[in-house]
Amino acid sequence: MPGVRELALLVTASAGAFGADRLGALIISGRNNHDWRETTPFLRQALDATGRFDVRVTEEAAGLNASALGACQVLVLNYNGKRWGATAENAVEQFVRSGKGMVVVHGASYAFGEMEVLGDNHKRTGVFEPPWPEYARMTGVKWSEGPPRSGHGKRHIFEVKWADRAHPVAAGLPETFLASDELYHHLIFEPGVHVLATAFDDPRINGTGKDEPVLWTVNYGKGRVFHTTLGHDAAAMLGEGFMASFARGAEWAASGIVTPAAVSTGPGGGVRALVVTGGHDHEASFYSLFEGYKDLRATVSPHPIAFRGDPGQRYDVLVLYDMAQEIGEAQKKNLRAFVESGKGLVVLHHALADYNGWAWWHREVVGGRYLLEPDGERPKSAFKHDEWIRATPVGEHPVLKGVSPMLLFDETYKHMEISPQAKVLLKTDNPTSDGPLAWISPYAKSRVVVIQLGHGREAHMHPGYRQLVRNAVMWAAGRLR
Repeated sequence: MPGVRELALLVTASAGAFGADRLGALIISGRNNHDWRETTPFLRQALDATGRFDVRVTEEAAGLNASALGACQVLVLNYNGKRWGATAENAVEQFVRSGKGMVVVHGASYAFGEMEVLGDNHKRTGVFEPPWPEYARMTGVKWSEGPPRSGHGKRHIFEVKWADRAHPVAAGLPETFLASDELYHHLIFEPGVHVLATAFDDPRINGTGKDEPVLWTVNYGKGRVFHTTLGHDAAAMLGEGFMASFARGAEWAASGIVTPAAVSTGPGGGVRALVVTGGHDHEASFYSLFEGYKDLRATVSPHPIAFRGDPGQRYDVLVLYDMAQEIGEAQKKNLRAFVESGKGLVVLHHALADYNGWAWWHREVVGGRYLLEPDGERPKSAFKHDEWIRATPVGEHPVLKGVSPMLLFDETYKHMEISPQAKVLLKTDNPTSDGPLAWISPYAKSRVVVIQLGHGREAHMHPGYRQLVRNAVMWAAGRLR
């Protein structure tokens, strides 16, 4: 399966290129001051998962014309770069004005302004191009050089509140959702913008101290535009609120309606996985482990917010990739209730160091731990980066289905505590490792899989490791036998 860092397929959206039974969606990418190579596949995945779209991607929007857009129903802009030229820009204007749809994502909010953002990582080159006035009218917003200057405070976790819950994009969704993202402020709005959702911009982190628009719609001629300021990176896009609002907004822009069943998962549908991060740096390639599957939907939430409510009401399996010691009593109660209810658990890599002082957790549930400090006669655990590891499957188990012996460049752990009752799935003879690399916990109330591997991109992109993690998630959720 391709990884998220691979270039998206370059296509031309010519007549007949889209399936007749689905909405034709063309994602325009290829340049951005954000990592479009990471985010474009996530946008494609979100649309594919609905079953409503046939999705194509182009990285050369300058080549578009009216004929190329003819079979398409919605354009998704994950772009911030040079002007496209009169032919392509006129074609896009006419496309939307005629009754088609457009979706604007995050950095595309301030594309084609007075000062072009031509470099990566928010670097400005000082190269001026004239703005594209109709783009601001289509998207509903301009960015100001100030004062006050349009921008955002520090990236943080904030609550997004629906302002119009009767709109098809919001109808039936919870009143609020959480986002870990940048919150744009001091934007200049065009007449006719209809705000769908807002978030409070906290002045303590350089915010404005007021509610700022986050999602909105614009009518441009007969066409519909859905604008989301969310989606800074892959982690932000994996948030449940982003995935739902983006997919629903795209369907509304394309057709004027939203099919709730097509953009939700639940019992009998795909596996609902809550991926918990925080407390340890990791590469964005980690999130690619959960992309491209129609039978698996992953939501990312940081520790300890992930356990603020009862995860058992919304998720089938927890995937831990965090590294935390402190957990409040309420969060501890929710986590314990989840595993005791029979829900699944997958513990990956540095999550083996979670809750070193919670004996019930590491002895009974996980069946092991990475010791941060010596414990009696047990020494402190050790790690070693950049080791070649020969990983050999042990016996037969559904988690090992399709997993062959692997040669991985990864991190090893030594002097871990591992339960003698654990069923070892994967082992190595690397002397810097204890030997067991993956195991099934002896915990009887839940399906618990522990995988010590997974430090960086070299492991995340290895086909065998990807298969192992997918199998672990599906088996822990009770979907693989």
